[in-house]
Amino acid sequence: MAPWALLSPGVLVRTGHTVLTWGITLVLFLHDTELRQWEEQGELLLPLTFLLLVLGSLLLYFAVSLMDPGYVNVQPQPQEELKEEQTAMVPPAIPLRRCRYCLVLQPLRARHCRECRRCVRRYDHHCPWMENCVGERNHPLFVVYLALQLVVLLWGLYLAWSGLRFFQPWGLWLRSSGLLFATFLLLSFFSLVASLLLALHLYLVASNTTTWEFISSHRIAYLRQRPSNPFDRGLTRNLAHFFCGWPSGSWETLWAEEEEEGSSPAV
Repeated sequence: MAPWALLSPGVLVRTGHTVLTWGITLVLFLHDTELRQWEEQGELLLPLTFLLLVLGSLLLYFAVSLMDPGYVNVQPQPQEELKEEQTAMVPPAIPLRRCRYCLVLQPLRARHCRECRRCVRRYDHHCPWMENCVGERNHPLFVVYLALQLVVLLWGLYLAWSGLRFFQPWGLWLRSSGLLFATFLLLSFFSLVASLLLALHLYLVASNTTTWEFISSHRIAYLRQRPSNPFDRGLTRNLAHFFCGWPSGSWETLWAEEEEEGSSPAV
């Protein structure tokens, strides 16, 4: 590996996240919080549970940030195989769009990410905190990560509050609780961000839409002339397909079915 590869944005972002996570955890253990009190009293179950949750959130973070989000295959296919795949999965009324950047045939709901320089299936967004796209393959793990991270943040917020002592002279308080108070403010901000992100993505999952489609529906060819979301199959089926991978047909097929229903005359 070249030395400058260690200074790539992905390495810097993931290293920063890891250092920040364990740094905040260390602050909570070193100050007079309930976490430290449990440890001193020999009650190790809750401290160990907290550490396991922190470790679990880190593992999920790396899983989401390092895995393939669902890149569209750029390897050329034999012409016969490509035609057969198009016939089987894509209704003839839906022309495949060729990406103007990487020149691959884009499936419906795919989009080119300029940061990753690849087309991503069911593109949601490019996450700068992950330095990776969130797409068809890692979106479910991303939502689980947000939920677990929020639990850790809220618990950490409570622990930081439990260690703050306000009835002290200013100078003494600043020396004893200044770092812990800064940690409390940081955790408050991250908790707010994680809460909003989790609420947004749960709504998107429940309606089977993506962040990109939600924001840019007026500019997306397959959505801008539709009064409703053509991929929404109801809450239960949307959740089952998203989290469990239950089949609901290709996006092209669902789009075509909705098109036929919308264009058929009322009886």
